[in-house]
Amino acid sequence: MAKSKTVYICSACGADSPKWQGKCPNCGGWNTYVEELVTKESAAKKVIPGLIGEEKARPQLLRDVTAEEEERLDLGDAELNRVLGGGLVKGSLVLIGGEPGIGKSTLVLQTVLNQRAIKTLYVSGEESSRQLKLRAERLGPDHSTCYILCETNLEQIFTHAANVQPDLMIVDSIQTIFTELVESSPGSVSQVRECSALILKYAKETGVPVLLIGHINKEGSIAGPKVLEHIVDTVLQFEGDQHYMYRILRSIKNRFGSTSELGIYEMRRDGLREVSNPSELLLTQNHEGLSGVAIAAAIEGMRPFLIETQALVSSAVYGTPQRSATGFDLRRMNMLLAVLEKRAGFKLVQKDVFLNIAGGLKVNDPAIDLAVISAVLSSSLDISIDPGICLAGEVGLSGEIRPVNRIEQRIAEAEKLGFSTIIIPHSNLKGFDTSGYRIRIVQVKKVEEAFRQLFG
Repeated sequence: MAKSKTVYICSACGADSPKWQGKCPNCGGWNTYVEELVTKESAAKKVIPGLIGEEKARPQLLRDVTAEEEERLDLGDAELNRVLGGGLVKGSLVLIGGEPGIGKSTLVLQTVLNQRAIKTLYVSGEESSRQLKLRAERLGPDHSTCYILCETNLEQIFTHAANVQPDLMIVDSIQTIFTELVESSPGSVSQVRECSALILKYAKETGVPVLLIGHINKEGSIAGPKVLEHIVDTVLQFEGDQHYMYRILRSIKNRFGSTSELGIYEMRRDGLREVSNPSELLLTQNHEGLSGVAIAAAIEGMRPFLIETQALVSSAVYGTPQRSATGFDLRRMNMLLAVLEKRAGFKLVQKDVFLNIAGGLKVNDPAIDLAVISAVLSSSLDISIDPGICLAGEVGLSGEIRPVNRIEQRIAEAEKLGFSTIIIPHSNLKGFDTSGYRIRIVQVKKVEEAFRQLFG
């Protein structure tokens, strides 16, 4: 009989303790310890079906290690391949997280349905085979060799995988899978950690890539212990507002590629559509003659695109003025408003300020600072900005316009979309030849110079 004992495990970081503690000494979280019943049986003794044996690792010199280019699977999705770094590496473990209903299962299933040469085992612990069939019919014709398995027992999953011998395995979702090695309910810290470790062992020893779909908690992070993100090779975050049509796939961690890539999708009735040129979709509205709108030349990941920055400034109805930002950091907006008041002399203390990034996107590029303060000032003065002007620049606390990275890509994107003028930081193009650009390039040092160019 295997011995059992009760331990307390932190749901945030996975640290364990023989007794309950109010504050986790490892991660500092409060009230994160939960009681778990653990069977004292080594997971290493468990034999995964389909594996002949386990070869013991031996130390070797670094110069004796042969480095070869990782073999990748082409998933037939340009956006997903880009985020993964050129395709799915064989033997890798990829975790896809996102809010409920955002489109994680839709993205994975439509990618599988378009594969003709890849044998796939789709393990569903949340939906029945009939539900998956109805979703597949909505997404379009099935050209794949996809096997559906509705199972939550990990040992049974490995047995079926040994019989099917898939080229790709999908687990939807990791919070519903349990192993008999741990006597706790599915979704608990112990179950998620042990199941992920066994799936990683399966992926590395068989060379079969595995896609895990994971839930997120109310704070926006992936549910389960933080050690789950350390176990997997790649962590992808699928985000976007359910009330908007656009979705963004970000790479948070990637051992086989860059974490600065992102993919953009458009949610439609028949599934997700790749957006190869997001600028044209985000600038479809005609805002000529409207105040409070400025066009920012932003870069998310490695892709430049132009996006509308909308601001509304009105007199405060209550004693304390409101500050609200959608798709932009509220604390940074407050800092930019302070710069406007202190360095440029525009009083906004008794006014409500509302900021919105069009399209429901969340932009973290500091180069849109100049567009933000320009949109705020345009709404405050009720003077529209010429729709042929776009802006790129980071605003410092002293009111200076700081240089931004990859300015050539921003200028080229603005020129391609027909803009006549772009305002950029001073000396940002030092050493570059600008004679080949047809767009007018205006370089400014401070916010006052930018305002003179915009409002005269």
